[in-house]
Amino acid sequence: MNAVLGCRAGAASDPGFVRSNNEDRVYTDESAGIFLVVDGIGGQAAGEMAAQTAADVISRYLIENEADVCAAITAANNEIYRLSREREEWHGMACVLTLAVAQEDRITVGHVGDSRLYLVWNGTIRKITSDHSLVGELEDSGQLTEAEAMAHPKRNEVFRDVGSRPREATDGEFIEVRSFPFRPSAALLLCTDGLSDALTAAEINDIVQRYSGDAAVVAQELVDAANRMGGKDNISVIFVAGPEFAGDRRMRNSATQVREVKSWWRRLLNRIGRRIERH
Repeated sequence: MNAVLGCRAGAASDPGFVRSNNEDRVYTDESAGIFLVVDGIGGQAAGEMAAQTAADVISRYLIENEADVCAAITAANNEIYRLSREREEWHGMACVLTLAVAQEDRITVGHVGDSRLYLVWNGTIRKITSDHSLVGELEDSGQLTEAEAMAHPKRNEVFRDVGSRPREATDGEFIEVRSFPFRPSAALLLCTDGLSDALTAAEINDIVQRYSGDAAVVAQELVDAANRMGGKDNISVIFVAGPEFAGDRRMRNSATQVREVKSWWRRLLNRIGRRIERH
């Protein structure tokens, strides 16, 4: 596999504030150009097992074989289904996922469910994948606004998953595959719905544009922002910056000014608090 040279990737995953366990998994391999987010379905041990199985099988398949995203995801699907029949507590487990594979100057995406991949370029952000859900279809067709879709009670009901039944790589209604050129000045963002249900695309882009050379910082800042919005779900992010991606300096300066103001107020409040304690 010939990865895009010079890409810098960072990942972060957090259970959020409501759930006690993390059913998400992330996998990154910059040298091989493999980036994967997985969101487990099934609750507790089952969801975690499905997500971990998908990450293990897909990463191993792509390293050992050609970069066939459909074959890799199908192999994970069938292994999850096989395991689900072995133990009662794993019955019905599945996952949704988004996989990006970099080869030279192109990205190939394999996608199932409502995790997402965004392309960031020239100051803008664009959702590349489609949410495989009724609400996602209504949003993509313009029948729901982004805000309405984020608040919809059936937002998380997907009609495609990995693992609930046996599959073939050629199944037409299984894996969404997209391929597109990747400019050195562009960036990718893969995430589970714990991020996209908490932050709008514009809010995500505001944070991404603050990038100053450390992709892991961007990933963590996105997770932190989703937690500030309530952290209602597991949150996982992979941010992949092309070698010439520089973000927006104005956004970095603005963020720095906000942090400086917050720091000034914090110092002032600390001084007031110490004075009150002395009296």
